[in-house]
Amino acid sequence: MIRYAKPTTVDEALALLGEDRWRILAGGTDFYPAQGAKPFRDNILDINGLAALCGIAETDEHWRIGARTTWTDIVRQPLPAAFDALKAAAREVGSVQIQNVASVAGNLCNASPAADGVPALLVLDADVELRSAKIMRHLPLSEFILGNRSTALLPGEMVTAIRVPKHSAVGTSAFVKLGARRYLVISIAMAAARLVIENGAVADAAIAVGACSAVARRLAGVEAALRGQPVTVALADAVLSAPIDELSPIGDVRGSAEYRDHAAREIVARAVRGAIGLGESKVAA
Repeated sequence: MIRYAKPTTVDEALALLGEDRWRILAGGTDFYPAQGAKPFRDNILDINGLAALCGIAETDEHWRIGARTTWTDIVRQPLPAAFDALKAAAREVGSVQIQNVASVAGNLCNASPAADGVPALLVLDADVELRSAKIMRHLPLSEFILGNRSTALLPGEMVTAIRVPKHSAVGTSAFVKLGARRYLVISIAMAAARLVIENGAVADAAIAVGACSAVARRLAGVEAALRGQPVTVALADAVLSAPIDELSPIGDVRGSAEYRDHAAREIVARAVRGAIGLGESKVAA
């Protein structure tokens, strides 16, 4: 018999996860569409009663985003400018109705190559907090998503938070998404850029691209090319000439691999221009 449970505490949820196999239901914005007309065959653990997993908190070392925090929560929360790319990405997750219920952790756990939140979290050096009834551990986001619809979650574990180190929550950031239309679209390609500017030059850079390979990637070659460059209107030229070896563009109904390869470089350049205030980014108000 299929079981349904809606625990009210994290400990209760973890105890249930330790005794059986469950599908976790959070916002449900992908849960039900993915199920379609097929009958339910898995136990359902509804975590919408776990108030402890909601909200954003600042600690001495991290910004901590609870697993049930919604994209609307991200947009509304006063956060440093380094989070502007994440706020912009939040505005691109479906409609406003979807943003009101879809959770940040759910976006990561779906592990779609086109998950809008991943590049913006990668440039913030985010890690993922995983808990079971026995242990808590933290994985860098880059190690949590393993492939299309594949994560490092172990049996009995659930995501309880995403953490952003304080030392990475600095600088300015921007997010650019390429789609077939302006609204309610799955990404063909997307890029996030975070730049730390000191004395008129790029002291540090973090660049990530999504939807151009099975897993969103940081671009180390582009980051290295940007460091030390003066902040001028020509800054994006460093992107156009830098090596991009991390991507293995995928082809699908939204775009060919060749198109994505060319598009990735252009939208990274736009994100960089947006991060220095030249108006190229989709930055949430």
